[in-house]
Amino acid sequence: MRAVYATDLSEAIEAAISSRICLTCLGRYGIDEIHLVTVTSPNVTTGMPGSDVGERTKRALSRQRELLEDEGFRVETHVVRGTPHRRINGLADQVNADLIIVGSRGQSPLEKRFIGGTARDVARTAVRPLLVQRIVAEEGDHAVANEHLFERVLYATDFSENAERAFEQFTFLKDATQEATLLHVTPPERRSEPEEVEDARDRLDELAARLTDLGIDATPMVREGETVSEILATESAVDPTTILMGARGRSRIRRLLLGSTSEEVTARADSNVLLVPPARVR
Repeated sequence: MRAVYATDLSEAIEAAISSRICLTCLGRYGIDEIHLVTVTSPNVTTGMPGSDVGERTKRALSRQRELLEDEGFRVETHVVRGTPHRRINGLADQVNADLIIVGSRGQSPLEKRFIGGTARDVARTAVRPLLVQRIVAEEGDHAVANEHLFERVLYATDFSENAERAFEQFTFLKDATQEATLLHVTPPERRSEPEEVEDARDRLDELAARLTDLGIDATPMVREGETVSEILATESAVDPTTILMGARGRSRIRRLLLGSTSEEVTARADSNVLLVPPARVR
């Protein structure tokens, strides 16, 4: 399986690429080939006399490539110019990638996590599964928030077709995931309908049985309330390493936009987020 790994060659991204545990998790997911891509501004000229931008880029990319090759991955590097999310998604289509990986770091003045511009735009336009990997600052240095990428998964479902597509990711995650929490949030307006809650529990039990067959310890959970708030409250309670969700497309201009729930959870969660786009967009 192939992954496109976006790098801005920063210390933050290198912290993720240097994590042997993270790379082992990607291997267990099934990734054995990585296309490491960095996108430079079209306004940056690397060939002008006296400019060492090109050489510095090559050295940094070569260093990151060696880190990946040392862990047994086949690696190809790409230096491209243009708009980052377009070039990253374009490369993913070109190489028929099974996964795109982008790093996300930083916090807002309101002390809630936000998605960096490139990560946000890739998430909104990706037509392949996307892993948004959390990177945090630690005493002036950087580290991944959850090295065991897929050890504990929180799967949020509304039982839609695309949520089922997201659930299919467990086929790849079975060797990397030990525990899964299966969450459905019943909207406030349906609190007075106990049959809705009972039906949701039955459906989650069926999904849990499927995961048990894969060797994953699964816990069904139904919560009532506002969807994003309940997903984040569950994240706080069960401490997953990754949140798995479907992302719905809703655009007439050939762009995949995250649904409001997916976008807000991706922006505010502390965990990694694995987003799966609708089949019809591909």
